[in-house]
Amino acid sequence: MTDLQSPTPSLEPQSSTRPNPDFIRSLFSSISSDYDKANDVITFGLARRWRKKLVRWSQAKKGAKVLDCATGTGDLALDFKAHVGPEGQVIGTDFCEDMLKWAPLKAKEKGLDVQFEWADVLNLKYPSEHFDITSIAYGIRNVGDPLRALKEMARVTRSGGYVMVLETGDSQWPLFKNLYRFYFQHVVPRLGGLVTGHRSAYEYLNRSSNQFPAAEAFVHLMEKTEAFDQVEFIRLMGGASFIYRARKRAPLKPPTGEG
Repeated sequence: MTDLQSPTPSLEPQSSTRPNPDFIRSLFSSISSDYDKANDVITFGLARRWRKKLVRWSQAKKGAKVLDCATGTGDLALDFKAHVGPEGQVIGTDFCEDMLKWAPLKAKEKGLDVQFEWADVLNLKYPSEHFDITSIAYGIRNVGDPLRALKEMARVTRSGGYVMVLETGDSQWPLFKNLYRFYFQHVVPRLGGLVTGHRSAYEYLNRSSNQFPAAEAFVHLMEKTEAFDQVEFIRLMGGASFIYRARKRAPLKPPTGEG
C-alpha cells in the first residue's frame, strides 16, 4: 500500500549521535555474506519490490547514467541497469569492500554490465552534473553526515535529474506504529541474528532506524541542501519504508545588466 505526498517542510529532524564510519564498515563486513538472505527474511521479500518501485518512480530512461551510492551487494544498481539497458551506464559504489565484493558476482550471474567501485558518499569522486539519477537505498541513515551526503549526491546529478532515497520509517497509523515498533525492536534482531550470527548488528540497525527522521522531517533535511526545487515521498506499507524523490534545481542565472 502506498500514498504519494508533497509535504510542507515543518518538522526538524531528530537529533542523534552520528554513526562512526569505522563502526559501520565493521558492522556491515560482519554480516556481508548473509546480508541478502537476512534482508529477504526480515522484509518478507518486499525490499526487492520497493527497489524496483524506486527505479520506476525515478523516471530513468533508456541510456541514462545512474550512480547508486551505498550499493552494498548491488541490488539497486542491478535493477537500474536492467531498466536503462545496455546503452545506459550504472555505477554502484560503497565504502565497505566486504559488502561490495558480492556485487560483481551477482552482475555476472544476471548478465548485466555494471561498474562497481569503492567510494564514500561524503566525498564522491565524480564530476558535477554528471548523472541523470543518483540513488541510495537503506544507507543514508548510516552516513556520518546525511546532509553533506545529500549535497554530494545532488552535486553529481544533472539539473532536472533526480536524487532517489529509499529508507525505513515509522507509520502514522497507531495500530501499525505499535506493530512495526514491536517487530523491529524484538523480531528483527532475532531473525537477523539467526541468519547472520550477529544479532547485535541488527539491534544497532533497529536503533538507527528509530532515531532517523522520516516523512516530512526527512524532506526538510533534503530541502536544507538548497539543491532541489521539488521533493516528494511515497509511503510504503503505511510507513515501514519511504521512497523520496528530489529534483535537482537548475542553477540560478546571473542577472543581466541593462543597456
